[in-house]
Amino acid sequence: MPVRSVPGAASVAEPQGGKLFAPSAARNSGPICDLLEQVAPPQGRALEIASGTGQHAAAYAARLPGLMWQPTEVDAARRASIQAYADEAGLANILPPAGLDATAPGWGAGHAGQDLIVLVNLLHLISEGEARTLIQEAAAALAPGGRFVIYGPFMRGGELKSDGDRAFHAALTAHDPETGYKDDFDVIDWLHGAGLELLQAVEMPANNLALVTEKPPA
Repeated sequence: MPVRSVPGAASVAEPQGGKLFAPSAARNSGPICDLLEQVAPPQGRALEIASGTGQHAAAYAARLPGLMWQPTEVDAARRASIQAYADEAGLANILPPAGLDATAPGWGAGHAGQDLIVLVNLLHLISEGEARTLIQEAAAALAPGGRFVIYGPFMRGGELKSDGDRAFHAALTAHDPETGYKDDFDVIDWLHGAGLELLQAVEMPANNLALVTEKPPA
């Protein structure tokens, strides 16, 4: 993935004692973990795309101990932060972070057999073409019966739902016209096109949405 810069409104990870800390990750970690407890398989392999600071990876591993978590991140500084959070958590079900460009064609085959894939707050920071490639490769990486959960801000039926969403989308597209909020209907179409079935569209705090999909069992 071209390492896209983002406007200041989206750059919220700050150094904190050898780790990076994102207030948004601290806020949404609990609700996302609550959702995953309901929809994730009880055991197996779990891949987190674009793990960011590592706050989520540590929280997921603690709340879903039956899953072996593989965090991934394209940025080396963030991989170091992920490892720092993993070391601090001291959990046996977090693997060392892997470098992964999830918008590059072909990565799914190298990560095949995943029972769960989680993507949080990335689609609005990449282009439509990159998002579609990511979804295709995630579908390829899933085991039959595996689930893919996407969380983040979306347009709903082509509309932005709040003044905050309108301002953030405008800042993103002004900074890079290829980025910005994706429409929920479009993303569901891309997921269907990749062979995934939509199980739930779950309203989440702060106008976010979670799309829970499944690869049909063999």
